[in-house]
Amino acid sequence: HSWISTVETIALTKAKPVFVDIESVTFNMDEKKIEAAITEKTKGIVVVSLYGQIANIDKINLIAEKHGLFVIEDGAQSFGATYNGNKTGGLTTIGTTSFFPSKPLGCYGDGGACFTNDDEIALKIRAIKSHGGVKRFHHKYVGLNARLDTVQAAILLEKLKYFNETIENRNNCADYYTNNLKFLEEKGFQLPMVKDNCKSVWAQYSILATSNEQRDAIVANLKENGINAAIFYPAPLHLQECFQYLDYKIGDFPVTEDVCDRIFNLPCYGEFTKDEQDKIIEILRQFVN
Repeated sequence: HSWISTVETIALTKAKPVFVDIESVTFNMDEKKIEAAITEKTKGIVVVSLYGQIANIDKINLIAEKHGLFVIEDGAQSFGATYNGNKTGGLTTIGTTSFFPSKPLGCYGDGGACFTNDDEIALKIRAIKSHGGVKRFHHKYVGLNARLDTVQAAILLEKLKYFNETIENRNNCADYYTNNLKFLEEKGFQLPMVKDNCKSVWAQYSILATSNEQRDAIVANLKENGINAAIFYPAPLHLQECFQYLDYKIGDFPVTEDVCDRIFNLPCYGEFTKDEQDKIIEILRQFVN
């Protein structure tokens, strides 16, 4: 249950992606199901911190240490979030994030970053992002032109000054939704939950409807009223056409499949006004009534 780039990065290295199901409440990887997927061929674990909340990294790191694996955190939606007081990006062998405009810290185009506390890995990442060069005209690796554009970097540096305030405003936005959408819970919907040891940055406000048909009708109704509601993600990655060669089938990851059928996502931004949120809340109230 993630955007495809999480798995593309594995497939593009010609490694074989092996999927693990998710928790039904946080929508992050269910660490209790990881060891069943580990074989003698397993090299590492790529874990997504989805919708702004960090996955259960401590337990995942312990599993990785037990089996001699690296851990990469896909923190594309969780930059600025904390887990036991520690920031995303510094919790695993490598942490990554995205600076796509809709992300918690977004630039005005495409951008991203990798983080590591390993000096050797850091040097290799720096080389690979610039055509594999360790110094000018000397290329140790086959690399990419993957440098962050200077204009985007300037935008991010300026926005970073206000990022803590942005995170607080996003949390206020999410709290306002939660406090005023209790009527959805009474109708059988599931509102998002943040674990006590985590602070989310609320990339999305993710709700589970009671059925696929109800979800689709709600999203259509919101869009008709000019609300940019979305469905992240309507199709599980293990059932995507490009991964047919992995031979997964419907029913292999039941929690993921159920969530994909019922989830919808409300916009959650620090810039939202209460009036704008009240409009969304009222549209939902009218719909379920």
